[in-house]
Amino acid sequence: MRAMFFHLNAELWYSETYMPNVLRAGKYRFFFFSGEGNEPMHIHVASGDDYAKFWLEPVQLVKSIGYNVKEINEIKRLILENVNLFKEKWHEHFRT
Repeated sequence: MRAMFFHLNAELWYSETYMPNVLRAGKYRFFFFSGEGNEPMHIHVASGDDYAKFWLEPVQLVKSIGYNVKEINEIKRLILENVNLFKEKWHEHFRT
């Protein structure tokens, strides 16, 4: 039991340290990968097995796996509504 507790805590620490969550909206989780500070500002989004990546300046789809057009449009709307938060968190996380 103790080992399982440690494993879950280690997994949470890893995900929050190397893939920090920025926002949860409905089924969508918006996050960064810590090793990508050398790329232009962007945000990743995932739900279940689906995934997408968007540039933040300008907001533009880079890659999508599994999302349909309706979901991509919903995600883009959420990004546009929260773009200032995402940029602020980008600068905090990557210290730019």
